[in-house]
Amino acid sequence: MVVMGRIVAPYGIKGWVKIQPYTETLDSLFDYEHWWLSEKGGWREGEVEDAKIHGGVIAAKFAGVEDRDQALALKGKEVGVPREDFPEADEDEYYWSDLVGLKVRNQQGVELGVIGSLFETGANDVMVVEGERERLIPFVGQVVLEVNLEAGTMLVDWDADF
Repeated sequence: MVVMGRIVAPYGIKGWVKIQPYTETLDSLFDYEHWWLSEKGGWREGEVEDAKIHGGVIAAKFAGVEDRDQALALKGKEVGVPREDFPEADEDEYYWSDLVGLKVRNQQGVELGVIGSLFETGANDVMVVEGERERLIPFVGQVVLEVNLEAGTMLVDWDADF
């Protein structure tokens, strides 16, 4: 399951909720027919009756959620989509969720750590590599030399002292 957003608040009094998307564009969740909600023991499918963009969030109505109190009970739950529902990435393109957890080493064989997260800067994406210390490494072609999803590794042109 890939987390695509989080329910942040009720919206109105008729069971709608506000979802803060973690996607590149606000409407990316609309590409998926099935949305799942996090539960203590895992995930359960949430049937979406209606959804729309509202400012910088998604307003959504899930089946069985009929009032503000029921919507409030969903606050903090994550909204996910099964990874197998994603379209295939083009060659040399990757979903961030596939990169998180990869072991990163440089050309000198130094293990720099594991990708903990990524974020956008406007100029390029940046990997947060967690190891003996945190490193911020740009996710650009000049730095990222090889990505091997099957082996769970990434080779980078990055000095260990940076």
